[in-house]
Amino acid sequence: MNHIVSLLPSATEIACALGLADQLLAVTHCCDYPPDVVATKPRVVHSAIPVEEMSCREIDTAVSAHLRAGESLYHVDEQLLRSLAPTLLLTQDLCQVCAPAGNEVSRALNSLPEKPNVIWMSPHSIADIQADILSVAKATGREAEANRLIIQMSARLARVADAVKNTSRPRVFCAEWIDPLYCSGHWVPEMVEIAGGIEVLGRKWKDSVRIKWEQVLEVQPDVIILMACGYNCAEATARAGWLGDQPGFGELPATRNNRVFVVDAGYFSRPGPRVVDGTELLAHLLHPNRCPWNGPTTAFAHFGRQEPAFLRT
Repeated sequence: MNHIVSLLPSATEIACALGLADQLLAVTHCCDYPPDVVATKPRVVHSAIPVEEMSCREIDTAVSAHLRAGESLYHVDEQLLRSLAPTLLLTQDLCQVCAPAGNEVSRALNSLPEKPNVIWMSPHSIADIQADILSVAKATGREAEANRLIIQMSARLARVADAVKNTSRPRVFCAEWIDPLYCSGHWVPEMVEIAGGIEVLGRKWKDSVRIKWEQVLEVQPDVIILMACGYNCAEATARAGWLGDQPGFGELPATRNNRVFVVDAGYFSRPGPRVVDGTELLAHLLHPNRCPWNGPTTAFAHFGRQEPAFLRT
């Protein structure tokens, strides 16, 4: 029996997808999927910033200030971690903003009398995500489950790619943060590509970076997708008003054609099995007549205007 602690929402999702929910001892304050599993788990990580009370701009300012000062964005409950005595710790070293990384994890490990096995996840692509799934599986004796999961993921992605081939490819801008704007990075432009779009400002397999509004005006996207990291659709919508106030927003092709969407970032910012669901959602938003969406109706919404009938069915 493994004693697993997850310091990363995507790692929590991977563990559950491999049938390890009963061996998962604790998760982070950000873990919300699968909801029936994480609701019963203690939180071993908490935010050092009161993000619930802050706007996107205030969060960005606070995060930047913490990082410049060399301060952590997260608190790891070392006392709880010691009491749990994990044999396997799932963490990341990709993004200081997304979850505890580097020094925070090292300090937590140093507080443990018995050092657990640690899996560091730093994926940049969908192939890397699948490799992380295999790494967790090998450490927990779940290789067969991982192989089945990866085969299913690959088959679903292939079906999406097949559904959108030989059709026009809209120019897409995905925003991983809203105010200030950050372009998409890592696996998200790859998801857009599979879903039949062209990510005009994204950085495939590279870090997301801050961009200027003028860059969006320059590329004139046909579709804009707001996927603010850490927020579900309703939360992101409540914070997205800044975008509509930007000069030239109403004249963009995406705006004129009512193709500005807000989505649940859980399908995109978390490098786990649900990136496949996210790719299917993208395909629906880009090619609704070819790609149905069978997931939750709360996964996406139009920004600022009435949703057209063909997307309500």
